[in-house]
Amino acid sequence: MGGKARVKKVNKKNHNLRLVKNSETKGRQKEQKVRFGRTKRIVVLSAILCVILISLLVSYIYIIDNYTVTTVYVEGNIHYTNEEIMEMVMNGTYGKNSLFLSLKYRDKGINDIPFIEKMDVSIEAKDTIRIIVYEKAIAGYVVYLGRYIYFDRDGIVVETSEEATEGIPQVTGIAFDHIILHEALPVENQEIFGDILNITQMLDKYSLSVDKIYFSPDYQVTLLFGEVRVAMGESKDIDEKIMALQYLLPDLEGKSGTLDMREYTEDTKIISFDQGEK
Repeated sequence: MGGKARVKKVNKKNHNLRLVKNSETKGRQKEQKVRFGRTKRIVVLSAILCVILISLLVSYIYIIDNYTVTTVYVEGNIHYTNEEIMEMVMNGTYGKNSLFLSLKYRDKGINDIPFIEKMDVSIEAKDTIRIIVYEKAIAGYVVYLGRYIYFDRDGIVVETSEEATEGIPQVTGIAFDHIILHEALPVENQEIFGDILNITQMLDKYSLSVDKIYFSPDYQVTLLFGEVRVAMGESKDIDEKIMALQYLLPDLEGKSGTLDMREYTEDTKIISFDQGEK
């Protein structure tokens, strides 16, 4: 009886050992499956990442090769050349890529540039863009403390600069003792700015480039074209006088003196020229 009991005890130990070994085997198998699954996921993710990176690289090369800007249309610019406008818009590493520009200027223009209200950029084709410039409505400039003070049709100071800009006339004869950017020039008669704008618009209409517009204390107007002074008188009939002036100035080229149009009307047509020494 005692011998049989010992045999059963040994068998029980062996059985327990087999259970432990089986458990360890299953644990290792499970761990191997987990490691295999993790490795498989890493391989799959790595493959997907490689495909994405290759696709991005191919797309990048395609965009660089096929969206390079070769044609640029610039409209509305006076104070800046086409090249200067292009440099402002197409700056940076990808400044000549139309796709990049379309994203950069989508639903927004370019502001904070002297003499320019804003610029809009539109993509016409993969290799073509159009830049539309909206310049500030500048009527003229005055010189104050060595700087050029530019003002608009309402006399509001819109820009100050150390250099004069071609195409904008200098206005002299108006008195003021200070300036504030984005505020009106403090002159006695604010209506004078409407006269200045009308004069500059009429001159521009007939392609007449004036150097200076002078206002006397009683608001008589004199226009300076190089060495020729044109006495226009009061501003009320100035439109008719400028219309006639377009035909008179070519005959005065190379001369020096004063063209008196103060009494000119469509009916009288009184004009005189006092030629002086050049």
